[in-house]
Formats: sequence, structure tokens, C-alpha cells
Amino acid sequence: MLTLQKFFEIVIAAGIKNDPRQKSEIDYLLKEEKETYEKLGKRDKEFYDVERLKNPYADTRILVGKSSQAIKKIAAGIDLEAEELLVINELNRQGAKIDLALSHHPEGIALAKLADVMGLQSDMYALHGIPINVMEKIMGKDIEKVMQSVHPINTEKNIDIAKHLGIAYACTHTVADNMVYTFLTKLFDAKKPRTVGDLIDLMLEIPEYRDSAKRGIPPMPFTGSKKSRAGKITVTGFTGGTSGSSEVYESMKHVGIGTEVVMHIKPDSKKEAEKHHINIVCAGHIASDTLGMNLLLDEVEKHSKLEVVGLGGFQRIKRK
Repeated sequence: MLTLQKFFEIVIAAGIKNDPRQKSEIDYLLKEEKETYEKLGKRDKEFYDVERLKNPYADTRILVGKSSQAIKKIAAGIDLEAEELLVINELNRQGAKIDLALSHHPEGIALAKLADVMGLQSDMYALHGIPINVMEKIMGKDIEKVMQSVHPINTEKNIDIAKHLGIAYACTHTVADNMVYTFLTKLFDAKKPRTVGDLIDLMLEIPEYRDSAKRGIPPMPFTGSKKSRAGKITVTGFTGGTSGSSEVYESMKHVGIGTEVVMHIKPDSKKEAEKHHINIVCAGHIASDTLGMNLLLDEVEKHSKLEVVGLGGFQRIKRK
């Protein structure tokens, strides 16, 4: 029987397996958390997020529900908020028997702790040759901005709705993003597209991007053109909580990166990429998140068959 706890353990294991960082680095970070916790006094332990002792992804959580609950049918979505939770409640009232509302984007404490996963970006860029000390300084400023921007948000609004409706509720953010990172990195490394246009054509063979293109949001060049030579390709704009820093593009140029594929990009980052002659291919936010969720659910279904209802911008596409 697949319980909510077992479901979550499979999800975290998949996130670690597809993490850009070495497993040894993740183990070190978890060990460091344990040592930090053990040194805390009683008062500080009251406020410590103990989930950090076993889960390296602060934005991936069981938000509502009993760990022993059986999971056979889930409603999965990119954004499952108040209106989607009410739809799930109505579907259940009509006999749908949905066991879990699974959102990609974080809610509750997972949203409050979003900045905690951004350190992953430093290690990811370091894999492509940018010194880790440079990346940590660059990312430090962005992590502080995200932490401060999340601070005033009413993070518990949708949690309260799920509790009142009696709906188990979870979110899988960075773990699903890690799945896309690995999937696309392997694809581009294997196929070695020569131009930006070749890269986009390759992406359009992926059902999630093809369907998104049919709905008017295709992968497209935001800097450079389809005729631009791709050079060294990175998929660094896919995981680590939120968009990367605009300051990284000068360093990317110096380590020989020609094209960065991103889910989405801020205007100041686009401007910096243009300044340093980096091609930016915007894959599409919702299509990329859908791909990540599908890959993650494929992984779960290796352990137990699930029935999945798509909501909140998500369409279930299975791979063999």
C-alpha cells in the first residue's frame, strides 16, 4: 500500500537522485543541519524546522494529512490553490475519491522557506566552471531578496482551506525541477544541437513543450535568434527555487557558455545576457513544470499505480 509518507519518501529520493549536486554534498548538508540542531537550546529548538534534518528541499512538503493515509488517486496541478481545492472537494462530493491534492508550486511553510533551496544554484553553476566562491557571493544577495519578498505573504491561506475541507495537501517544487534539469541536460548532451533553432526543434519533440506550443506558448529565443550557434548549452535556469541572478552572465561568458535554457527570465537578466552575448532560450514556465511533475509521477508509479486527475494547468503524460 502506498501511504502518504511512502509517497513523500519516493519523491525526496527522486529529487536527490536528480540533484545537480553530488550525493556527498547533500549528505554533508543534512549532517550539518543535525549538528546545528543538537547545539540549540530548548527555546531555539521550539522554532527549528525539524523537517530540515531529513529533507534537503525546504519547498517540498506534506502540508496537510496523516502520514499513514493510503494514496491511490491524486489531483495534481502546477498551482493548487483555493479554487482548485474547492473543485477537488466538489469532485469528492460527487464520488471521485481523490486522496491527495498535489501542487507543484509551494504553499504554507514550503513557500515561507523558498529561499532556503536557492543555495543549490551556486553548486549548479559551479558545475559549469564558475568558481563556487563567486557564485555564493552572487547568490547571497538574491537569496536575501527572495526571503524578504516572501516574508509578508499570507502563506497559510490555502493550508487553512485544505484543513477545513479535510483534503490531504502536499507540494513538490525543487524535486520536480531537478527532474527536468536532469532530463534536458542528458538530452542536449546526447543530441548536441548546433543552433538555437536545432535546440528548439529538439524541445518540440517533447510532448509537454509541443502541447504548450499549440496553445500559443512555444520554446523561443529571448536573446539571440534561431540561427545563432548554440555553443555550450546549460539548463541552469530550471531548478533552485526561483530565477537566477542577473549578475551571473558575465561569469558565464568567461567560462564559455553560449546558450542558457530557462523556464522564465527577469527583464534585468535578459538585458545582462544580451550584454554578454549569451543566447537565452525560454522553454516556458508551465510546460517545464508539467514535464517535471510528469517525470516525478512516473518515478512514483514505478512503486505503485496511481490514478491522476490533472488540475491547475497540469496535464498527465506518462512515459514508458
